[in-house]
Order: sequence, then structure tokens, then C-alpha cells
Amino acid sequence: MSSFAKLIVPAAILGAALMVNSTASFAKPEYGRRTRKECSFCHPANSWQLNDAGKYYRDHKYSLQGYKEPAKK
Repeated sequence: MSSFAKLIVPAAILGAALMVNSTASFAKPEYGRRTRKECSFCHPANSWQLNDAGKYYRDHKYSLQGYKEPAKK
């Protein structure tokens, strides 16, 4: 096998693996600027999932108007 092929094959496999494992990101920095909230307000720690505040924001035309935080235990 030529040295060129020895470089291309692993690079192609790595590139394909990165494409398969990547996910689309729909979070936008403008959401944080608009609401003046940290990411953790709508997302649990180390997660792209939404908590109750995030679901409210999504379901109410990207607005937190009228949202009431649950009482802390």
C-alpha cells in the first residue's frame, strides 16, 4: 500500500466517524442575550435537553413572559 493511501484511509474513517456522531445544534447565543439568563436556566447541567423553563420558552414563542419558577424545596 502506498504511503498516500496509508494517510487517506485513516483520515477518511475518522472524518466519517465525526460526521456520524455530530448532532445539529439549535441553541443560539441570542436566546441568552435576549432573556439575560444563563444556559443552565433552560438546560440541565451538561445536557442539551430542556428543563421546564426551556420547554416553556420553546412552547411560548421563545418568550419567558409569564413563566414562574417552581418553589425551591
